[in-house]
Amino acid sequence: MKAIVYQKYGSPENLRLTDLDKPVPKDHEVLVKVHAASVNYGNLVLLKGKPFLARFAYGLLKPKHTIPGGDIAGQVEAVGKEVTQFQPGDNVFGDLSGCGWGGYAEYVSVPEKALALKPANISFEEAAAVPMAGVTALQALKDKGNIKAGQKVLIYGASGGVGTFAVQIAKSFGAEVTGVCSTRNLDILHTLGADHAIDYKKEDFTKRTEKYDLILAVNGYQPISVYKRALRSNGIYVLAGGSGAQFTQAMVLGPWISLTGNKKMRSMLQRQNQEDLIYMKELLEAGKVKPVIDRLFKLSEADKAFRYFEEGHAQGKVIIKISDAY
Repeated sequence: MKAIVYQKYGSPENLRLTDLDKPVPKDHEVLVKVHAASVNYGNLVLLKGKPFLARFAYGLLKPKHTIPGGDIAGQVEAVGKEVTQFQPGDNVFGDLSGCGWGGYAEYVSVPEKALALKPANISFEEAAAVPMAGVTALQALKDKGNIKAGQKVLIYGASGGVGTFAVQIAKSFGAEVTGVCSTRNLDILHTLGADHAIDYKKEDFTKRTEKYDLILAVNGYQPISVYKRALRSNGIYVLAGGSGAQFTQAMVLGPWISLTGNKKMRSMLQRQNQEDLIYMKELLEAGKVKPVIDRLFKLSEADKAFRYFEEGHAQGKVIIKISDAY
């Protein structure tokens, strides 16, 4: 099979298209013929080995997982003898970040808990856009943010991979959603159902008198004090992405602010979860969420896909199309 492999941390130039043996599923594993995969921030961390703390999980001196790729969508080709949820021929999608990665390959063998049946009303490319970004948005809003109907929700970085899902998921909960993005992405937010859109290049949202019940930051570099001021009493701020300084402030100052006041400042890292993936499947099948795809790349163009993703201006998701055989 063809696969993208890298042997040392660094730039996208380290990615190589290579021939490898096709994997054989173990008793509790599913062999998937991969049709599409996507690029996420986690893939970039895996490639670069930065921030350095990530190396304690991914390999201190060299990568432990040499085939990147977390999100996949494809078709089940074979199953291990203990597998109960899937059978050959099933169309599936899933998140491999908790079980060794390996999505940038024509085939991958993974535990069945990493997968769910693919929504029938979307393409493989659209399905590959969902698992990590969609579940990140869901966990941030539902689990960390305790989102409720009627709340005013602000999403900073609303036009990227996580942000486009967050806008739609928040609307599905019945929230009034304000998205913050650049000028060229304003139309996308309205298309996704955002009630209000703020162009950060022209307006500072903190200058508004509006206060929010829930703020989700998935991009940017605003200090935590800015978000605190924009929260209502008993409001919740959740950091799911952005600059290193934002993460540091959320981890160091967030707990102190939460203990000494009536506003909660939280940070989160997405965790692979089959129940959340199935929840996303139901939202997709109900038409409440629609993946936004910016660009498609071939497997042989994985380095180009990473370089484009690194620029940080993608409107929605960057997809790597692996197979045309469907």
